[in-house]
Amino acid sequence: MRAIAALSGGVDSAVAAARLVDAGHDVTGVHLALARSSSSGGRERGCCTLDDARDARRVADLLGIPFYVWDLSERFEADVIADFVEEYAAGRTPNPCLRCNERIKFSAVLDRALALDFDLVATGHYARLVHAVGGVELHRAIAAAQDQSYVLGVLTATQLAHAAFPLGDATKEQVRDDAQRRGLAVARKPDSTDLCFVGDGDTRAFLGSRIGRVSGDVVDAVTGDVVGSHTGVHGFTIGQRRGLDLRRPAADGEARYVVEVDVRTSTVLVGPAALLDVDEVVGIRPTWTGAPLGDRSVDVTAQLRAHGEPIEARAWMEREELVVSLRRPVRGLAAGQAVVLYDGTRVVGSATVERTSRRVAA
Repeated sequence: MRAIAALSGGVDSAVAAARLVDAGHDVTGVHLALARSSSSGGRERGCCTLDDARDARRVADLLGIPFYVWDLSERFEADVIADFVEEYAAGRTPNPCLRCNERIKFSAVLDRALALDFDLVATGHYARLVHAVGGVELHRAIAAAQDQSYVLGVLTATQLAHAAFPLGDATKEQVRDDAQRRGLAVARKPDSTDLCFVGDGDTRAFLGSRIGRVSGDVVDAVTGDVVGSHTGVHGFTIGQRRGLDLRRPAADGEARYVVEVDVRTSTVLVGPAALLDVDEVVGIRPTWTGAPLGDRSVDVTAQLRAHGEPIEARAWMEREELVVSLRRPVRGLAAGQAVVLYDGTRVVGSATVERTSRRVAA
């Protein structure tokens, strides 16, 4: 098969491409130029830096495969960065990695690849594809610590049919050792941990430059007292404890967390940890890796963060919304995050969290 290997310049995508070559595919390496930024020290950081592009080219040269750079920066700005800013401006907390997978790597890239008569797009994500009677299924990676099926839960059955994840059966250390044996210079290259499009890592400043500063009050949700002030609700997310700069401690002596963000009044509500517990989640814009859920509830496990613990739940559709009833409460879930459903290790589908509630009071 003719395959596009998305080469980020890191070790995971490098070994994924090498394994495709080993499997006998006709592989072409593509580096995505998405966004660039420089830190105050002058060293480029974030996504698609010049160093990353050079590393990706060196990998392609060593593997003996063609190499191209695809400039998708305008699409990335519109579909990922603008979405990220708009969500925060609306008081929600988005996951840009899911948006990038959904709208860039497995939409824009796949569309272009298919138009050029390629069969597959491969990335260095840690997840498994299983070919079953009903089609291609997305499953968790063998190594739980590296599993990235959560951020791939936005993919459709059609996209999965043209995807490849060659690292699903490996651990990170095995991948690094594999790269070392192959003589890949990126074998010990550190993983990126910052938001790829925020060059200096200061997300609050980045959002402030895009949204502007609108001051408001920080209010105690229990007493109604004004206990602080802020210069923009975009700097806060549900469950946040640090950076609140409260004028005085709570009367009960308990720590205070962000429990609600009201964009209309530019108010941040803080309260005790118990107010963060929710056990029902309603999601919008569901996507399904196979057959969609209906209006009859089914047993699933729900994952609510990229590295969160799966929680037993029941899920069903009500009109166009996905309702997930959790067997136990989860703490600090914000609108805009993703809920991904599993049947065992198989990803069923996902939705964007629209609202949450607590059925039974603590």
